[in-house]
Amino acid sequence: MIQLYMREDCPYCRKVERATLEMGLSAGKDYEIINAAPFTPGRDTVLQVGGKAMVPFLIDGDFSMYESDDIIAYLRKKHQG
Repeated sequence: MIQLYMREDCPYCRKVERATLEMGLSAGKDYEIINAAPFTPGRDTVLQVGGKAMVPFLIDGDFSMYESDDIIAYLRKKHQG
């Protein structure tokens, strides 16, 4: 399942979240939201996998990416194609 690492106070994370709703995707069914606030296990994973403490961050199997617009494009392609 796709994992989206996000923070509550991140406007770019909210942008990804709005896009998932517009695409008709559901948390828990199509993707999992993981808290990546400072000092959380989610933040540790983002740093370990991606190398930067930046969110939003997507992990889909062995594939990972930063940048809200890229994440939205990836989700659109994956779920519409």
